[in-house]
Amino acid sequence: MNVRLHPHARERIAERGATVAEVVGTVEHGGRAPAKHGRTCFQRNFPFGAEWLGRRYANKQVLAYAVPEAGGWLVITVIVRYF
Repeated sequence: MNVRLHPHARERIAERGATVAEVVGTVEHGGRAPAKHGRTCFQRNFPFGAEWLGRRYANKQVLAYAVPEAGGWLVITVIVRYF
């Protein structure tokens, strides 16, 4: 499956603490749900076990919002949650 990242998504990945590999893995292997504006939300949890913004978290959840395109997905934005 081809997964491309919009420049906006690349900026969000960097500032929210995800990696490109995590986002691609989320689209390829994560759960899927419909989202607003004809988008699809992909969701996947990853073990984290590290500190983010001064607090320690065991897990990280990556949400990738994407639109279908020929042969794959274009990721528009990325949300990261820590817990």
